[in-house]
Amino acid sequence: MGGSVLGTALAVLIGVSLGFFGGGGSILTVPLLVYVFGLPPKEAIASSLVIVGIASLSSAIQHARAGNLRLREALFFGVAGVAGAYGGGRVGAFLDGGLLLLLFAAMMLLTASAMWRGRREVGLGGATDARRSPARLSLQGLAVGLFTGLVGAGGGFLIVPALALWAGLPMTAAIGTSLFIIVMNCAAGFAGYAAHVSIDLPLVGSLALAAIAGAFLGGRLAGRVAPARLRRGFAAFVLVMGVGILIREGALLARTLAPALPETWPQVLFALFLLALGIAAGRASKIASRQREELAFQEGGGI
Repeated sequence: MGGSVLGTALAVLIGVSLGFFGGGGSILTVPLLVYVFGLPPKEAIASSLVIVGIASLSSAIQHARAGNLRLREALFFGVAGVAGAYGGGRVGAFLDGGLLLLLFAAMMLLTASAMWRGRREVGLGGATDARRSPARLSLQGLAVGLFTGLVGAGGGFLIVPALALWAGLPMTAAIGTSLFIIVMNCAAGFAGYAAHVSIDLPLVGSLALAAIAGAFLGGRLAGRVAPARLRRGFAAFVLVMGVGILIREGALLARTLAPALPETWPQVLFALFLLALGIAAGRASKIASRQREELAFQEGGGI
């Protein structure tokens, strides 16, 4: 009984997260199903896609009525994401469930970092239109969709940053558009899992209803918070959940990495060399990006 009450309460929070942040539902749903209801990881992932998809549809309708749905961006991003999500769902059948959870947590940390930093608004005019080109939106959708189907995430914690930081949408529009895309990705991802995973329909149905109630509340709250605070609140939320999963799965992480650790001094030196090379490449890329932004501003892009 206690687990059922706790699970229902957390399902409401899943809906609140979807309505308020435009994502994050699966970040709660997968751990909820694994750690509270004791489902195996793959069954939890497939069930998560159904719950999040239903709750997202409810919240997407609410955001569309408020004018926060950009249908053009949603279709280009979402159609490509459907193909990626189905492929990710099929690939997930061949990977260990614990490894999928670790991939899930690692991507959450990277996403939280990007959202917290944000992006400088340089060269908005034509640059924003270029960032919203069909080709770029489709490529981003394909990549996000692949990860969505693989780890059972509706993808909001990836889609919202992609639309806000890469496609240049306002945060409120990114949230509403994300929910529409999540519905498409969840349906495709579940189709990839359906052939090899069964779900508990009564459990999924009850949690979906609780999530719908939370989504309504979250959608009402989203329009009353400043965009910058909303973005950083989303980042902090994703960071906390990612760290929690990494700690929970820490033993598996240690066992997974142990065979790959260097054992001799030449191996250690080689690993350090590769690490230094990676850091240098990252710094060079950051400097080049900054120079391009400054050049665009000097040529009038920032006016």
